[in-house]
Amino acid sequence: MLRTIFAVLVLSVYTVVIGLPLLLLAWITGTIGPFYPAAEVGLRLALATAGVRVRAQGVENIPAEACLFMANHTSAVDPVAMFIATPRRFAFLAKQELFRIPLLGLAMRRAQFLPVDRSSAEAAAGSVDRAVEQLRGGVSMMIYPEGTRSLDGRLLPFKRGGFLLAIRAGRPVVPVAIQGAERILPKHQLWIQPGEILLKYLPPVPVAGYTDEDRGVLLERVRAAIAANLPETEEVREGETV
Repeated sequence: MLRTIFAVLVLSVYTVVIGLPLLLLAWITGTIGPFYPAAEVGLRLALATAGVRVRAQGVENIPAEACLFMANHTSAVDPVAMFIATPRRFAFLAKQELFRIPLLGLAMRRAQFLPVDRSSAEAAAGSVDRAVEQLRGGVSMMIYPEGTRSLDGRLLPFKRGGFLLAIRAGRPVVPVAIQGAERILPKHQLWIQPGEILLKYLPPVPVAGYTDEDRGVLLERVRAAIAANLPETEEVREGETV
């Protein structure tokens, strides 16, 4: 508990002293500028203070072209680990409620993060269309195809929307297997536990030849790759209760 409090304090001070001036600069210039690398440093510092190490394997599998990262999701610390471990900038597809938070929403928009509106099928389709444009324009993106955090680390069923995005944008999918985060900060827990998070960047899955109707095939291929690189735990299939 003390580690978590100290980490939050360190990040808060860093945000006020470093983050706010750079965020103001981003607001004035209309670009994220130095805020992105500064945010990475601040998050690294906070995790180190909490006793959390992040290790990456397979970064050589990340293609030179824009791609769509897809990872399993077990903890609120997953995005932080991805942010500091991935050796290239990328944007998140995130629920639109986060964009309503003052300062955070501004930073996310300047970093080209995209809000996902799930209020209707039409609104969700609009989110996909905007993401397709960004991917085609050279901005890599990151999504969690499970759509929510797993309670016990088991891989949940994948949603198909992200695969439709990859196919329409014509960009490869890079599966990422995240190990250990479920022990660092499980769902419904507030206190960070010290430990190590391992991110395994797997070989990219090309989408050439896939159509919208094939997105289920692409889904199973990506899901199988991630499942094969997670600890030996049972998977949750459609219809199971977690």
